Amino acid sequence: MKLLEKRGCVTPEDSRTHIRIPFEMTQAGGEITIQFEYGPKVLEDMTRALKLLEQSFDCYVLPAQREKAAKQANKYLPLKNLITLSLDDPNVYRGACHRHDAYQQLKLSELRASPGLVIGKLPRGQWTATLSFHCIVTGSCDYRLQIDWTDGEGER
Repeated sequence: MKLLEKRGCVTPEDSRTHIRIPFEMTQAGGEITIQFEYGPKVLEDMTRALKLLEQSFDCYVLPAQREKAAKQANKYLPLKNLITLSLDDPNVYRGACHRHDAYQQLKLSELRASPGLVIGKLPRGQWTATLSFHCIVTGSCDYRLQIDWTDGEGER
């Protein structure tokens, strides 16, 4: 059973923000499958990438170190978007999947969980998926989040 399907588009202005997306678990137990993807992953425009690096050096690197940082700018390339996922059940935090992969398929049940998620009973009620837009370097970035539930025996 599909619990949630959410699509959206973010821009660099959304960097360092989060959105909380509630969804309802109408039955306890079973297994949740989360499919999360976003793209583009990489900023292909090298001129823009170097400009962004220069701006970050101005903000985060001590003035005496900026020239050295600028000379090594290529080691920070390519610049990539980063969106991560966290999950809460109605009662507790169920983990985070802070991965750099642009496509992720995650599983959660009482007996198993993808790395970063916490094994345990799946209670009914309102759950929340949080998307964290750590860094959006492309002009825009599309995302899709789908959450499905099965009874644990393959029944959707």
